[in-house]
Amino acid sequence: MDSSKPSPFPVPVTFDANRLQIQDVLESALAPKAHEAIKELMHEGESSNTRSSYQSAMRYWAAWHLLRLGQPMQLPLQASTVLQFIIDHAQRQTGTGLLHEMPPEIDEALVAAGYKGKKGAPSHSTLVHRMAVMSKAHQVHAMPNPCQDGAVKELMSRTRKAYARRGELPQKKEALTRDVLEELLASCDDSLRGLRDRALLLFAWASGGRRRSEVAGADMRFLRTVANGEFIYTLSHSKTNQSGTDAPENHKPVTGRAAIALKAWLDGARITEGPIFRRIRKGGHVAEPLTPAAVRNIVKERCALAGVEGDFSAHSLRSGFVTEAGRRNLPLADTMALTGHHSVNTVLGYFRADSALNNQAARMLDED
Repeated sequence: MDSSKPSPFPVPVTFDANRLQIQDVLESALAPKAHEAIKELMHEGESSNTRSSYQSAMRYWAAWHLLRLGQPMQLPLQASTVLQFIIDHAQRQTGTGLLHEMPPEIDEALVAAGYKGKKGAPSHSTLVHRMAVMSKAHQVHAMPNPCQDGAVKELMSRTRKAYARRGELPQKKEALTRDVLEELLASCDDSLRGLRDRALLLFAWASGGRRRSEVAGADMRFLRTVANGEFIYTLSHSKTNQSGTDAPENHKPVTGRAAIALKAWLDGARITEGPIFRRIRKGGHVAEPLTPAAVRNIVKERCALAGVEGDFSAHSLRSGFVTEAGRRNLPLADTMALTGHHSVNTVLGYFRADSALNNQAARMLDED
């Protein structure tokens, strides 16, 4: 959805991530500069992706509320409003098939205005996200939270179970395992763009499956050369380490082919400081740093150039690394040290069916 598009709906409520539970402090006798300093620190401490997703969800809520209930949205919401939102967006099984309560004309209006990508019920994960954002909005404004109402929680629980029984599992991007990665690398020539893409793919995959935001944010300040021309990259901030805690697993190795490719890119682009991965303009001019969206686009473009079919994205590098580690029966602790995961269940969730085939417990009947 293009959030820059002028909205035909007034949006009287937006998610304000700066109004945490220090509102009483902000309303005290602090000097104006202190107010601004607190606001800037709050803003800087929140990832742009989180902020964007919250704002998008709140714009959707406000548009739905205005069209569905005929009045601008004001917090706090009533539990009955939240229940209506759920049944408007969650499909249920009936004698005539799957249905939900969203009026078709409102669904069409939301799509036409850019609040939805297509008509019909969203995925279960989208519904859960929008509910979580609304719950957070009430929490940070210290308002009674309708999303914690007993009836709302029970309906969401039953909805999740209903989707599970229908076999509607969360959609995951395909894993970009080593065999697929090799095809993408083969599409990279020795042009400046080819050097960059080869280095980016190998850096992201081999150092533990870096997230696209981590690749876009990679900076020469955190890269140091070690023996044999290899590198150590210090990931000082990540999704699972937002407070910048110093830990041994922050140091990610960039070795072998990944190190060779990274050095070739840095030498070719003459990068000695600042962002590592940058946009290349016409004429071979190395320009501004890549955005997370650009990292995703590079993966998709390389898939197209290599003739690789499938639903791949930047996150496929991360899931592909974990899946490949599972295929090779590598110790889970070693895998998690590179990925940065804290939850074993989360890592296991990345393992695809092909890595599950290597589970030796499944082959006990085959033993002599």
